[in-house]
Amino acid sequence: MSNPSLLILPGDGIGPEVMTEVRKIIDWYGAKRGLTFDVTEDLVGGCAYDAHGTPLTDETMEKAQSVDAVLLGAVGGPKYDNLDFSVKPERGLLRLRKEMDLYANLRPAQCFDALADFSSLKADVVGGLDIMIIRELTSGVYFGEPRGIHKEGNERVGVNTQRYTESEIARVARSAFELARRRNNKVCSMEKANVMESGVLWRQVVSEVHAAEYSDVELSHMYADAGAMQLTRWPKQFDVIVTDNLFGDLLSDLAAMLTGSLGMLPSASLGAPMANGRPKALYEPVHGSAPDIAGQGKANPIACILSFAMALRYSFDQGDEATRLEKAVEAVLADGLRTADLMGPEGGSPVSTAQMGDAIVKALDASL
Repeated sequence: MSNPSLLILPGDGIGPEVMTEVRKIIDWYGAKRGLTFDVTEDLVGGCAYDAHGTPLTDETMEKAQSVDAVLLGAVGGPKYDNLDFSVKPERGLLRLRKEMDLYANLRPAQCFDALADFSSLKADVVGGLDIMIIRELTSGVYFGEPRGIHKEGNERVGVNTQRYTESEIARVARSAFELARRRNNKVCSMEKANVMESGVLWRQVVSEVHAAEYSDVELSHMYADAGAMQLTRWPKQFDVIVTDNLFGDLLSDLAAMLTGSLGMLPSASLGAPMANGRPKALYEPVHGSAPDIAGQGKANPIACILSFAMALRYSFDQGDEATRLEKAVEAVLADGLRTADLMGPEGGSPVSTAQMGDAIVKALDASL
């Protein structure tokens, strides 16, 4: 049987630095756990534009379609701000999501005990937090037609269309229910059914899928604005939250800051199963390219490392090994090691990007 395949796209800014630390983890699994990956590497974003005049070549897109999973670092930077919209670095990431049809975006918000005091919320509110937001990623108001800016009389009008089909809602609902079965068996669906027809349909379809296929999972509904309020009031009431593209964008960023640092947060974008049963998949840290600290050894590699842990769990059926890696991260943080973004009033031992990666490898060694 061939090794599972992984396409690495480090991207721009701090992307290559954090991905170097992930490569250490990948090498460790091959050497110490007999879990070997066929790894290829390519360009995406601004570096791809510099080399090829496009943020994602057709050849790289073909590679992404053929591998078992894609692991991406970050894209963008001020160097590319004045490019035409069609060739901005972010278009490479959007093309990957769209052409791979990655309709379910998984955004965990997990607060390690060692960092509970780092959040802007009280430690008892966020301590032990472990929730998952599933955002529909390929439809909704970001893709609906008509859209644009036009003149009506003497003024400009901006138009965006919120549009969802039953099948688009049903498939992301199934993703949420399936994931809940692997967690605490509880889903909260969020929309604005009180003022939006698309929200009415969303609630109806989620309820229908639940009744027909997942009645064993606890389902609740909440208006998205109330959900935002509840996430900041008592986030631990939730397990899995499923919502549309726009609300998912907002709520997942809100949930991200419950943990105190974007440098800690991974994500997965999943699509339909391939012929081998694995889902189309793209894994990436939530943080951006942070060009202001690129090349300085200040970047936190944990979000990218935890994105690889998500790949172990959701693409490669290695849940135990994913947990091993997550616990190694937790152990390093409990020992007080901190990259620059995690240094707060409570102190800690400052480490570089590479030193954090080395410490996590050492913690993996200690887990054997």
